Amino acid sequence: MRPRTPGARSLRVLEAAGRHLNFTRAGVELNLTPAAVSHQIKEWEAQLGFALFIRANRSLRLTTAGEVLHRSTQEALANLDNAVAQARRLSGQERTRLNVSVSTSIAAKWLVPRLDRFQQIEPNVEVRLNVTCQIQDFRQNDIDLAIRFGPQDVGLHTDRLFDHVIFPVCSPRLLKGERPMVDPRDLRGRKLIHQSWSGRGVVWPDWRQWLQAAGIFDFHFEPGLHYTDTHLAVQAAIEGEGIALGDEALVADDLAAGRLVRPFDLSIGGPPNFAYFIVSPLETMADPLIRGFRAWLLSEAATMRLP
Repeated sequence: MRPRTPGARSLRVLEAAGRHLNFTRAGVELNLTPAAVSHQIKEWEAQLGFALFIRANRSLRLTTAGEVLHRSTQEALANLDNAVAQARRLSGQERTRLNVSVSTSIAAKWLVPRLDRFQQIEPNVEVRLNVTCQIQDFRQNDIDLAIRFGPQDVGLHTDRLFDHVIFPVCSPRLLKGERPMVDPRDLRGRKLIHQSWSGRGVVWPDWRQWLQAAGIFDFHFEPGLHYTDTHLAVQAAIEGEGIALGDEALVADDLAAGRLVRPFDLSIGGPPNFAYFIVSPLETMADPLIRGFRAWLLSEAATMRLP
């Protein structure tokens, strides 16, 4: 994330205090003591001649006037930071850096194989990947933009990158045996690769759900491999260890390269409202670098969906 804009400390104290509604947490973010934050807010109020915060019972909330000023402060800081970042890039004083948070599966199976194309467009941009399945705080973890799975919280700028389209995939070698797979019932006796995940009140679609969508309700499951990571389940299918349920976005390259095939056309969707989203803080949505990387991601996703 870009360095702090010089000369804006007083504005940042007001912005952080109004966002956290807690002088201690604002101080931790800004590396200041709670007393220093409180002193700065009192200076604001003394110079303006009216209160910005209501302090009562160890709680803090903005006054109506404080809400107006806080909102304008956020917009002003965002505009100032964007202008300073662009000026730094134009002056050539520093190499441009973009910190991106992304899950293991989407990084390995989709983003990393495409990053070279972005580097050809923007050779002076240094993309740093924070690869984790944990949701990262944009400010505390120095993240500019993230690709996240699931429904998204309000308060972030979001773009839908992929919906979930789930269907069986396997190595083409498995189709060349003596037992062809023509109908979903031909999966009986085959080794299935299972991917199990639950969270946020939902359970990820599994083989039982896909088979029921195919009209099969009496399937007997043989012992098989179980993974919690989609990337590992797909890799096991590539190695010929069984048949997995692949997510379209994560298997598209392997299907195009012939490492995987779809034995059946039937697909099912993921949980309602779940998808892969590009997310970033509202205050950075006008930043040219973040906006450009977001547009590139969306164009890559659109290209992948072409016939």
